[in-house]
Amino acid sequence: MRYLLATAAALAVAGPACAQDITLKPVAEARLRYEHADQEGLAQKADALTVRARAGVQAVGAEWSATVVGQGTLAIIDDYHDGVNGAATRPIVADPRNVALYVAQMQYRSAALTLTGGRQKIALDDERFVGNVAFRDNAQTFDAVRAELTPARGVKLDVAYAWSVRTIWGIDGNGARQQAVSGDNIFANLSWVMPLGTLTGFAYLVDQDEAAAQGYRLSSQSYGVRLTGARPLLESVTLSYQFSYARQSDYRRNPGDYAAGYWLADATLEVRGWRLNAGYEVLGASHGAALTGFQTPLGANFKFQGWADKLLTTPPDGIRDLYVGGGHGWKELGPLSAVALQAVWHRFESDRIDRHYGDEWDFLASAKVGKMALSLRYARYDAKAFATDTRKFWAQIDWSY
Repeated sequence: MRYLLATAAALAVAGPACAQDITLKPVAEARLRYEHADQEGLAQKADALTVRARAGVQAVGAEWSATVVGQGTLAIIDDYHDGVNGAATRPIVADPRNVALYVAQMQYRSAALTLTGGRQKIALDDERFVGNVAFRDNAQTFDAVRAELTPARGVKLDVAYAWSVRTIWGIDGNGARQQAVSGDNIFANLSWVMPLGTLTGFAYLVDQDEAAAQGYRLSSQSYGVRLTGARPLLESVTLSYQFSYARQSDYRRNPGDYAAGYWLADATLEVRGWRLNAGYEVLGASHGAALTGFQTPLGANFKFQGWADKLLTTPPDGIRDLYVGGGHGWKELGPLSAVALQAVWHRFESDRIDRHYGDEWDFLASAKVGKMALSLRYARYDAKAFATDTRKFWAQIDWSY
């Protein structure tokens, strides 16, 4: 059935192409990154200098396009555990060496409808539930068919069926960290733009057919609602906000029996280049058994709950994350553009059984020079009742054509 759907989508895309002029656009991008990690309890530190390159081509017509992009990741300095290779005596740097087909998709686009079939990037809302995991070198893509329909102004229906998730672990992925996880995943997202903001209802059905991937225990069904918006308060003063609530339970072959809640409240105040942000995010617990808390296995989880990656998988007793941050940005600063400084503090606690997991400080400095994006990043996790003290540092250069 999944291949029939993919073929039907491809034919729908390809049909109108025959009579259209074709423009070829090259796709080229590269990344050089150094990552250092020091984790208490491990005998050695991790040092990784990796380079990632992507190259491909996009054929574009009036209403259709076809895109093929390959990627390769190489470790120049490989004194680290990449999750699938190397000694586990060092901290994980989740950038394994890899050569892969990153994107291979066909797309039909009109004013009211976009259809995409093939290997593609899918990033929904803030990527909390479904994302590209763009921070990692190999990123995450989906073998899927996707339809985006705009039946009326301000209303959008986005539905995707994915039969394979191409993970960040690359061609050497195995066991719980597989190269790809097959299944019958359905992502449905209906949004409405109104004066208060954008209201979105969603249903994310994650079905993982690989027993090696946590014994099907990451299969779940999540239903929820999300509101995002922004309002000017005074001249040069803007308040943006987001609220989200969801309920998750076991799905399909998941042997667990659980139900857990999720909610988020976040606000950002912007005043003449200064930003002050505060929020509270809860990934709830059910009854304290492993993998019965609210899980987001297909989300871009590096973006949430600190960059030290201590809470990528929700602990049995859930997570409560109180965070406060601030920063400043400049459009131009000498030869640099889009300059930004940012700092965020997190306090992590359990959702059930009162425990203080730990605290984390995250710092980021970023800027652009021409077609290059530069960034320095630092994370410091101080453990209290969960995991161990961890320090991480990144220096990164991204270039795109």
